[in-house]
This record gives sequence, structure tokens and C-alpha cells, in this order.
Amino acid sequence: MMTDRWKVTVDPRMCVRTGLCAASAPKEFELDERGQGRAKADTLPASEEVLEVAESCPIEAISIADADTGEAVFPPEP
Repeated sequence: MMTDRWKVTVDPRMCVRTGLCAASAPKEFELDERGQGRAKADTLPASEEVLEVAESCPIEAISIADADTGEAVFPPEP
């Protein structure tokens, strides 16, 4: 991993409110009052768990970037 902190974003236009992110990593993700997934903080500790949640999102609404450089972690840049 490049850094120890990631900026994690859930795209509200793409999220279909499955709740998978909050169920899979409740320390890092939560659901808002509409059932929309979101990260609990602006930056999260870099971890396999957070990466797995992003990879398992059925519509890839979760993106991860290095908090220091802004470089894409997931989805990877082509």
C-alpha cells in the first residue's frame, strides 16, 4: 500500500443502497438516513478490508485514492 490513509468516496448517483459496505466494514462505513452508503470519515486507514469492500460493491460506487497524493487506488487507473 502506498500510504496509511485513503480518501474513500461513495458516489451517491451510483449507490443502489444495498448496505453491503456498512454490513461488511461497520467501523469504516455507515448508511445515511436514506440508506445511502458513505465513509464514516474523510480519510480512512488503508486496509485490505476497505479495499475488499470497494471491490465487492456490486456497481463499483466506491472509489479509493491515496490521501496524500490523490493517486487512484481503486478502481485502478487504466
